[in-house]
Amino acid sequence: MTASTANDQRFREFKMPDVGEGLTEAEILKWYVAVGDTVSDGQVVCEVETAKAAVELPIPFDGVVHELRFGEGVTVDVGTAIISVDTRPGEGPAAAAAPAEPVAAPAAEPEPEPQGRQAVLVGYGAAPSSTKRRARKTQPAAAGAPVQQHMAAAIQAEMNGHAAPAAPAPVPAAPAAPAAPASPAEPVGRPLAKPPVRKLAKDLGVDLATVVPTGTDGIVTREDVHAAVAARTAPAPVAEEPAAPAAPAPSVAAVPAAPADLAARETRIPVKGVRKATAQAMVASAFTAPHVTEFVTVDVTRTMKLVQQLKTDPDMAGLRVNPLLLVAKALLVAIKRNPDVNASWDEANQEIVRKDYVNLGIAAATPRGLIVPNIKDAGAKTLPQLSAALGELISTAREGRTSPADMSGGTVTITNVGVFGVDTGTPILNPGESAILAFGAVKLQPWVHKGKVKPRQVTTLALSFDHRLVDGELGSKVLADVAAVLEHPKRLITWG
Repeated sequence: MTASTANDQRFREFKMPDVGEGLTEAEILKWYVAVGDTVSDGQVVCEVETAKAAVELPIPFDGVVHELRFGEGVTVDVGTAIISVDTRPGEGPAAAAAPAEPVAAPAAEPEPEPQGRQAVLVGYGAAPSSTKRRARKTQPAAAGAPVQQHMAAAIQAEMNGHAAPAAPAPVPAAPAAPAAPASPAEPVGRPLAKPPVRKLAKDLGVDLATVVPTGTDGIVTREDVHAAVAARTAPAPVAEEPAAPAAPAPSVAAVPAAPADLAARETRIPVKGVRKATAQAMVASAFTAPHVTEFVTVDVTRTMKLVQQLKTDPDMAGLRVNPLLLVAKALLVAIKRNPDVNASWDEANQEIVRKDYVNLGIAAATPRGLIVPNIKDAGAKTLPQLSAALGELISTAREGRTSPADMSGGTVTITNVGVFGVDTGTPILNPGESAILAFGAVKLQPWVHKGKVKPRQVTTLALSFDHRLVDGELGSKVLADVAAVLEHPKRLITWG
């Protein structure tokens, strides 16, 4: 057995798994181990975030951490090794177990040019030529001849004991080039700059052809771009004899902020993980399913009283009781009365798929973005069971522990915008679902009750639905039934 084969068996790699239904990448949120730590089979070594949820990854073997391949905050493709473990740490240092093969690299001989491009960054690669860039051809090679001749004459004169001849006038070609654009007959070619510098110049509106390069071999640097912006935005020099010194003052005050100043006051946040997936899903939903939204304002005074009574009910002891619980129950009753609303659109087969189960989604705002976990088979649960499931769903979402399975298979959703003091909104459907109900803030308002204007607890509901499978009549019936249950919660018994 060769040393390389023995080393491969000793050091085992743990690759990024597919943790959620065919996802292709995940971001490493946190490492729980460091190089040199002892790990055991089943121990959680890191937490990663996919496009659906944050997941902890256990390692499937024992040993000592030899290398962490990626740092926190890095997005890694599924199937890429993220950690290596020394499964036989007692056999000596890693270098002895896996000696590196000697590579001849004599200083006198140039390295052979690599074949093809070698990837060094995502989207970029090293050119097949040598790593040193060629010099920019900004002036003829003969331009330096007078200087070389003067230096030779000076050396010869000093050896002979004579004074050195006067230096010839410097050739103005190099410094004059940036001041005036190159003529069509003498193109200077594309300015040399790295991709991040080109992007910076584009964002600041700077033409790289007008920038004076100071980098090695004529490469434009970030400092060169900022210097060009500063020169462009610098105030013009004041003339010795100004004709009207007071006139320019108003125009100077009206000059807008320079692009560089505005860019310094902006913060760019990478869109990835849950937020990226949510954005893509919302765009797909908004421009695929034809949305219709209807509204109703309802007196929920009796429902609010029932909430207070349930909080003291022994059967609900230790459970979360709030208005959202009764709104969820009211929606489930409305779906039971109008089962055709609980469906999905099958584009491939051109069919409407009606579902005899309700997986009730609850939109939850988390630090990582909006997620919509759902309560499986919510329509078959009693009120205490629904309360327990709702409480667990919200707690898990706030802790960032919602699994991908908890966010798949939803049929209808509730979004509680009232917790932010918002009256209502026009919610966008969760992809693959038929309807979403927005529950607005409950406020004390003047209301006609039994022929008299009285202060009542009032809220506004909004129901958005996919008009391909839910027509206006069906959508209106569902929304009206939800409102009727919340206005007279005894219908939970008579209709449920």
